[in-house]
Amino acid sequence: MSIQKLFTTLKPSLLTLTIGGFTIGMTEFLIMGVLPDMAASLKITIPTAGHLISIYALGVVIGAPLMTMLTAHLPPKKVLMGLMAICGIFNALFALSPSYELLMISRFFAGLPHGAFFGMGAVVANRLADPGKEASSVSMMFAGLTVANIIGVPIGTYVGHNLSWRLSFIAVAAIALLAVLAIKKWMPNLTPTTSEGLASSVAAFKKPEPWLILLMTSIGTGGLFAWISYIAPMMTEVAGFTPNVITIIMIVAGLGMALGNFLGGQLADRFSPLKTTTGLLLAMVVSLVIVALVSPYKIPAVVMTFITGMIAFAVISPIQMMMIRVAKGSEMLASASIQAGGNMGNALGAFLGGLPLAAGFGYAASQYVGAGLAMTGVGICFILLIRSRNRNKQTPVTMAELGGYVGRVLLIRKTSKKIPKALLEQREN
Repeated sequence: MSIQKLFTTLKPSLLTLTIGGFTIGMTEFLIMGVLPDMAASLKITIPTAGHLISIYALGVVIGAPLMTMLTAHLPPKKVLMGLMAICGIFNALFALSPSYELLMISRFFAGLPHGAFFGMGAVVANRLADPGKEASSVSMMFAGLTVANIIGVPIGTYVGHNLSWRLSFIAVAAIALLAVLAIKKWMPNLTPTTSEGLASSVAAFKKPEPWLILLMTSIGTGGLFAWISYIAPMMTEVAGFTPNVITIIMIVAGLGMALGNFLGGQLADRFSPLKTTTGLLLAMVVSLVIVALVSPYKIPAVVMTFITGMIAFAVISPIQMMMIRVAKGSEMLASASIQAGGNMGNALGAFLGGLPLAAGFGYAASQYVGAGLAMTGVGICFILLIRSRNRNKQTPVTMAELGGYVGRVLLIRKTSKKIPKALLEQREN
């Protein structure tokens, strides 16, 4: 894409969605970079601090379908502003909470707008796009996630290590406020995205395929979160890096995620989304096993950080395309549901990945848990592949059936010639 075309795509209205995506990316991933600092300041163990990751994911899982259905009939501009305001308020409360219990509550409510923002934002981006640029417009919103991982999370991690993790989340709240103001100024007043009722919006979910995709997303993406939830302590305690180097490592992870976000769309265009997802989850299994094996060695550990981040984010676009294709008529709810499924993976990965740590095993054990989750996702993909082939398989026609069919056609043509024209006209009437 040329520079001129890039700036043509960068409409102010779409940029507001990028800022919102950046805010949500910071909210979700920053905590993973400052987890050791939070555990130390709160005087709790790292696995206990990891529950703050899981509770956010639970908020996304509940909020994605609930808030999408409650706000689908409202003007998108007001809804997007409201969702960003909720995100900002509870990030600020999280930064100021004096106790672990209040941190858990604030973190839960901060997760509620996550899925609804991306669900409605994807539909709005399509409506704001120039003809033929719909995919590029949607990618502008999700680009905010990758920019957050390349720039925002490393800076927030540095601030958390050297000053205070609370300041990092105050900054996230300020960015959310900026997103609210940007949406107010630059987002046009669009009509509500849908006027359909609850029954119509959930009609697509009467089929088993959307549920299988959600199950695969909820379990398979847990491999990513079993890895990244504990990346900071693994790099300091196992690989032997100093805490200040974690900022650079998070940049490496973010660069891998940005490349993966691009490659995932390219692969899904070339192959089917289902085949692409299956292959990427298999690659995730292999990658996480290698991470566990090389984690004591600095250079291989950093290389695998890039590769694992790339594979993890490459799977996002194919899964999104799979769900949209099977959920015709319920695209917005389906898009939000994928966010819920991904954050169920977040909760499962962070929780199950922390169990071996609580039992006294090393940080490499979390990677094996993640590999098991990704492999389960592969198994569900195979079920979807079998169902797809059975659905598309044509029953072969035997020669006898073909001969009988041809004979009936010839007989009808021969008989029709003997029927008086007036009688045929009478029959048609």
